[in-house]
Amino acid sequence: MSRQIRFGLFLLGTGSHISGWRLPGAIDGFEDISEITAICQEAERGLFDLIFMGDNLNADPAAHPSYCSRLEPLTMLSAVAMNTRHVGLGATASTTYGDPWTLARGFASLDHISGGRAAWNSVTTSNPQAAANFGTTHPDHARRYEMSGEFIEVVKKLWGAWDEGALVKDPESGTYFDAGKIHAVDHEGPFFKVKGPVNISRPPQGRPLILQAGGSEPGQELAAKHADVVFTVTQDRGEAAEFYAGLKARLQKNGRRESDLVILPGVMPVVGHTEAEARAKLARLMSFVDDETALGMLSERFNTDLRGHNLDGPIPDLGKNDAYHAFAKAMLSKAKRENMTLRDLYSLVAAARGHWVLCGSAEQVADTLQEWFESGAADGFNVMPGWFMDGFTDFIDLVLPILQERGLYKTAYAEGTLRDKLGLPA
Repeated sequence: MSRQIRFGLFLLGTGSHISGWRLPGAIDGFEDISEITAICQEAERGLFDLIFMGDNLNADPAAHPSYCSRLEPLTMLSAVAMNTRHVGLGATASTTYGDPWTLARGFASLDHISGGRAAWNSVTTSNPQAAANFGTTHPDHARRYEMSGEFIEVVKKLWGAWDEGALVKDPESGTYFDAGKIHAVDHEGPFFKVKGPVNISRPPQGRPLILQAGGSEPGQELAAKHADVVFTVTQDRGEAAEFYAGLKARLQKNGRRESDLVILPGVMPVVGHTEAEARAKLARLMSFVDDETALGMLSERFNTDLRGHNLDGPIPDLGKNDAYHAFAKAMLSKAKRENMTLRDLYSLVAAARGHWVLCGSAEQVADTLQEWFESGAADGFNVMPGWFMDGFTDFIDLVLPILQERGLYKTAYAEGTLRDKLGLPA
């Protein structure tokens, strides 16, 4: 079969646009499990490969609504697993604040509950405000990535501590476990000391997928070694293609093939039957954005207070941005190319939290996604609807049939686990 586009859904209940919830009939929260389940079932109707739930570890009312008020990801996706069958379930959990044993057990549980559909979005917490919730100090960028590398290694050891066949369950002999197939990991490193194993058997996938979104140099090295799927922030096809080629090239030194890693840039599609209809939808969304809300979100994303600056003047010098390195690089590169003002930049961030906004007719959106896919800029896309449900349903009903007609998108799910469906190695 020829290569086909992969789609993930970036799940924010109030939509990726900061004001998407204000549209008539839109979902306006991220705590109602019936609404969340309905979104995930819609993703499955659209044959999406994966649902991806971002997360954060602090509550800031000035930030995006779905980041200040939300359900805990593993708990939420365990409930969703009972009402879906095929779509992958990706939850975020931090390597900066947490421990490998608890995390390995939690995601192994989700993999069992879902029948082999679990994925862990491994993140290093960048926002220093989170430290106060854990009674500690926030580690710097380099230390966070050193911790993360060891954390992931330990989690993978814990998932591998149970061999296949370790559960015997022989009523004749009374043997339940083959103790020779259950192993301690006895890990002792600079940051973690873990005996193991976890008290749950081997996950159906062998190990859940590992997702990552780091675009910095350490982040790319970590992804090349461990990740199965990488999400990217991009605004430009040329930059996306450069990142794609560079990250794929890093795989070989880790004994991996290019097909072992799926790269999905984030995109917020705003789709209409005509371009004018789509533009009207986007204009309606943007009409809800006020200066204070958008600047608050922009300040949070850059970890720099930008309030008080001239909105119609040039973007102020942000200096070295450790907290949001990849995000800052993508945004500032676009701002420089297009000679943006601070108002232009905050509008961009308000629209899709800084991700690429693709607005047009269904044909235009399909053409652009195809161009990115076929030109080596992406294996697929992490779709970030501006609001639910209509903003998502428009994409499913208008764009996906065009891609299916062109042979670029599947018409049915393959059988097996998420790993099997994505063609990733066991």
